[in-house]
Amino acid sequence: MSIWWSLHLRREAASVPLARRFLLGTMETAGVDPDISFDLSVALSEACANAVEHGGERSGLVERRDAGPGRPLADSHADSDSGQYRVTAYLDGEMCRIEVSDSGPGFPARCALPPAAPVPCVAESGRGLDLIEQLADHVQFGNRPGRGAVVSFDKVLKWREGALLMV
Repeated sequence: MSIWWSLHLRREAASVPLARRFLLGTMETAGVDPDISFDLSVALSEACANAVEHGGERSGLVERRDAGPGRPLADSHADSDSGQYRVTAYLDGEMCRIEVSDSGPGFPARCALPPAAPVPCVAESGRGLDLIEQLADHVQFGNRPGRGAVVSFDKVLKWREGALLMV
């Protein structure tokens, strides 16, 4: 059996723990070893924090305004993607793959490197990417066609005794 889910989240700080809890709940239910779950949840938190921080123009965030008495709030930029990002997770057999994508400017050319290449932009920023590399087994950083960054990472799973999804 396998599980996959995708969340579309607003680029707000409160979305980071929400994504983390969703992942931890899924892994707990499936029976993934708690140490593996913790590593992946920290890596996910770092990727989500980057999407919130760098994933689009702040001016493009969707603003809610009162549409009048008895009417729902209206979006002033409803067609803009820059106010959100996406998290997708796949648990399949012995592997978990997580992908976080946004609609920001993407990685600078010197940071969008092939897999297994060191991230040269690790200075004040980029520490989260380094942490993701340390916690996951395989990591890819890149830019989406058009606009946006994608961080994806895999980790081999270990299972608790009697796990629901044990292979």
